[in-house]
Amino acid sequence: MWDHGAGADETPGMVDSSNPDGAVRAALALDRAGRVPEAIAAYEAILARWPALADLWYNLAVLRRRQRELEPALAAYAEALARGIARPEEVHLNRAEIYSDYLRQDAAAERELNAALAANPRFIPALLNLGNLNEDLGRREEASRLYERILALDPKCHEALARLANARDARTPAPELIARLERALAAPGTAAAERASLGFALGRLKDGAGDYRAAFAAYAEANRASRASMAPGTPSYDPKRQEAWIDRLIAAPTPTRPPGPRDRAGPVPVFVCGMHRSGSTLIEQLLAAQPGVAAGGELDLLPRFAALELAPYPASLAAVTPATLEVLATRYLDEIARLFPGARYVTDKRPDNFLAIGLIKSLFPEARIVHTVRDPLDTCLSIYFLHLDHGMGYALDLMDIGHYFREYRRLMRHWKMRFGADIYDLDYDRLVAAPEETVGALCRFLGIEPGAGGHDRAEGRAVKTASVWQVREPIYRRSSGRAANYAAELGALRAYLAAPPA
Repeated sequence: MWDHGAGADETPGMVDSSNPDGAVRAALALDRAGRVPEAIAAYEAILARWPALADLWYNLAVLRRRQRELEPALAAYAEALARGIARPEEVHLNRAEIYSDYLRQDAAAERELNAALAANPRFIPALLNLGNLNEDLGRREEASRLYERILALDPKCHEALARLANARDARTPAPELIARLERALAAPGTAAAERASLGFALGRLKDGAGDYRAAFAAYAEANRASRASMAPGTPSYDPKRQEAWIDRLIAAPTPTRPPGPRDRAGPVPVFVCGMHRSGSTLIEQLLAAQPGVAAGGELDLLPRFAALELAPYPASLAAVTPATLEVLATRYLDEIARLFPGARYVTDKRPDNFLAIGLIKSLFPEARIVHTVRDPLDTCLSIYFLHLDHGMGYALDLMDIGHYFREYRRLMRHWKMRFGADIYDLDYDRLVAAPEETVGALCRFLGIEPGAGGHDRAEGRAVKTASVWQVREPIYRRSSGRAANYAAELGALRAYLAAPPA
């Protein structure tokens, strides 16, 4: 592929289309300087004259994808393949990620991953992604076989071992798998990120076996390893910064847009929020079992609006115009209509949507919001037992989780005072005790006509969250009161959560 390293004497500038090498160097310099629109234009100018340059088609595709121009990105990747690019398996992998993560076309993603493996049967990233896709689709045995295939190719691929353990039903005894995890954890040279993945998997199996003291120890060590694996410069959780952020959200106004997009045809968004591990995935899947409801999953539209068009958010809400809000609302509705054609309702299920309720009500004044709640100790413990992204640094420490929970609770009190009639508290423990009654009441609140089997487990739909296996089981109650198994370890957290607000 073309060398992406620009020489010291190279500066971004105009492309000299009479010389391919000079033109390529200039285009690469634009790319490395982060001047994405100019780099795209430069690559396209070169390729219009020299279309056989497969590596430049690949570079163009990468930038198109970064710009969220997904169809042009797929087309550019296809050109790279047609032009005989080296390592075509990497191109197929990138195409699969677009189909799966952005376009929700899992069958197309699976075809691309199989094409990657046809080109290189030993390509472990494609095997890992195909295993993950099979997990999303509820194919436990297929996923497990893929992870074992990886381990046959590379016995030290600890990520595959951790995923194999996570695909196992934790209620069934797994002494041989526990032993494999423990050997991998004890092996010299196991990196901190690998110890984290292995440790969370070990904790899950120990918990399933009822060995709670050993489970908690495994989870505690996994969280320490996760913290140690954080990239340099990654900010740790700062309670004061979180408090200031919640203060700004509470102080921000809630401007509204004129009624335009809501009167058009297309799906109605249903916003689901709550703490992680509070039942949001389960309720989304139960809603998706109703006629006309599509499970949107963790859409990133609202965070993108806040980070880009509305930066600095939420201060920008003080000056945002109704016209801007109308444009954003229309873009949101257009996107969910494109992703879920024919749906009457689409769930936007991000736990952290609770941070965006002000923005939701600005864009969609009549929006109804489902707020999932669960026993605080059960919620916090379950978060501590989950291998979350480092962007959620609070999850690495029980007391940080407790602080985050208290701030979440403070913000939700504010939203309930402002928009209480449009926020429905869905209690997880009540849901698992009386699913039909609870789902029926929620559907009435949302104006959704409930269908038969509204409390069945998810079938035939991809589930792209940590709850992928739980929501495919019949509804069970064993997670209610789970914190009682760890009473000795949770004493300080229990007292902190019970303390009155400062």
